[in-house]
Amino acid sequence: MRNRFPRVMKTAAIVFAIVTAALVAIDWLYPSGAVLAAAISCGTTCYHFAMRLLVGHLIPSVKGTSRWFRPRKWEAPLYRFLRVKHWKKHLPTYNPRQFSLREYTPQQIVQNMCGAEVVHTVIMVCSFLPLLMVPVFGEFWVFFITSVLAALFDSLFVIAQRYNRPRMERLVQKGAENERTDISR
Repeated sequence: MRNRFPRVMKTAAIVFAIVTAALVAIDWLYPSGAVLAAAISCGTTCYHFAMRLLVGHLIPSVKGTSRWFRPRKWEAPLYRFLRVKHWKKHLPTYNPRQFSLREYTPQQIVQNMCGAEVVHTVIMVCSFLPLLMVPVFGEFWVFFITSVLAALFDSLFVIAQRYNRPRMERLVQKGAENERTDISR
């Protein structure tokens, strides 16, 4: 099955850019608070799509040895409370191949998971950059609500990576133990 998610994201960024430009032109010719709010909403949505694409391509590969990636004691109970096991499979994946055991070793998948976590964490921070436009356009709540919703959306991906990684690390450890057993024979 072909992954259409990258194309959908690119198309959405382009469509929202075009709609934003059209709304800005309409508001310039016939000033209206409603048209300006729609232009800001579409522009902010365009930013969120385009920024995700850009951040995903700019963040280099990440080594998952940092303390940042180690599970915290409070995480497992939180993930049970949030029922991550039940909804994580419904999240879209930009490049599912990165997490395929057919194409990558468990250790490589762990590194890909660390990279995905970093990308989504950076995206969460960048989700609040549109607030810098409040002094220019006003409309604080439009910028604030879209920023919070975007950051919450990406937090789901961070949670999914942090939920899945310990299981994959156990698979890596099991493979390493099997290699040590084979060598000692």
